[in-house]
Amino acid sequence: MKLYLLGLSAMALAGSMTSAFSADVTMPDPNYATATAVMNVIKAAAEQELGLQISTVTTTAVPVIWEAMDRNKGEVDIWPDTWLPNQQGLVDKYVKDKKSVKLAENSYEAQQGYCVTEVTYDKFGIKNVSDLANPDNAKIFDRDGDGKGNIWIGAPGWQSTNIEKVRARDYGFADFFNLEATDEAISNATLDSAAKQDKPWVGYCYGPHQNFARYKLKFLAEPAYDPAKFVVVQANEDPQWFEKSKISSAYAKTTVHIAYASSLADRQPDLVAALERMQFNPDDVSKWAYSIIVDKKPADEVAKDWIKANPEAVSKWFGH
Repeated sequence: MKLYLLGLSAMALAGSMTSAFSADVTMPDPNYATATAVMNVIKAAAEQELGLQISTVTTTAVPVIWEAMDRNKGEVDIWPDTWLPNQQGLVDKYVKDKKSVKLAENSYEAQQGYCVTEVTYDKFGIKNVSDLANPDNAKIFDRDGDGKGNIWIGAPGWQSTNIEKVRARDYGFADFFNLEATDEAISNATLDSAAKQDKPWVGYCYGPHQNFARYKLKFLAEPAYDPAKFVVVQANEDPQWFEKSKISSAYAKTTVHIAYASSLADRQPDLVAALERMQFNPDDVSKWAYSIIVDKKPADEVAKDWIKANPEAVSKWFGH
């Protein structure tokens, strides 16, 4: 969710976009299943209903995606995975201040926090985030024998990963755990192994996500969201972001939005009108991701099958 990633440099992304300029619209594929699924649904629906040619560029560099939308040159036109509050800093900069990017009115609800497997919750009694701030409890999650637990906090460069580094410190468990910032596929493999062997596992979770359809996961209880205890300083704006951030509560209500370059309203007004009407169901998004990851079904096929099965929804998006 949610997210900002640093997988490609601006130069590398710019190079990958060269062939996309001939298309009517360009969208990024961030290479994680939920966002890939939504992107493909938007792409297939727009191509079917409006006859557009939509190109995609593969990148996990969300700040670069926003910078490309900000330039309004067709490098990136639509970013369908704007998680709030995670990407609030980017929204403030480009939507509120510069007004170079717009945020579609509709959104769908998401959830994020720490998850454990059912056996971790029921057998080992890890039910609250405060349970992690105990060295004996932390050892339950020790996979490499170094005396510390292992907890996944997100992929490298995700905005939420920076937040989780601060939360681990301020919740008091950072010293007892190895904070793992690895590719999500690695985390999913570790979770899969733990679930199959009834072993403890803990990590950052967000939903919609295929793992909620695949495993019995439970969110750990946390103190309710408190804006005074959820102070995030953006890493791209202050080198002392970690020291200045203070986070010791749950996330605020999380929503996922479509963002698009402001110039798209002039270039593709019918598409923008559809983007403003689009509404996604979190359960559908989890199922799409499950089909992509577990069933190994190509994302474009998942999208086209859903569109074929839901003509009324698509028709409403495009004002038919």
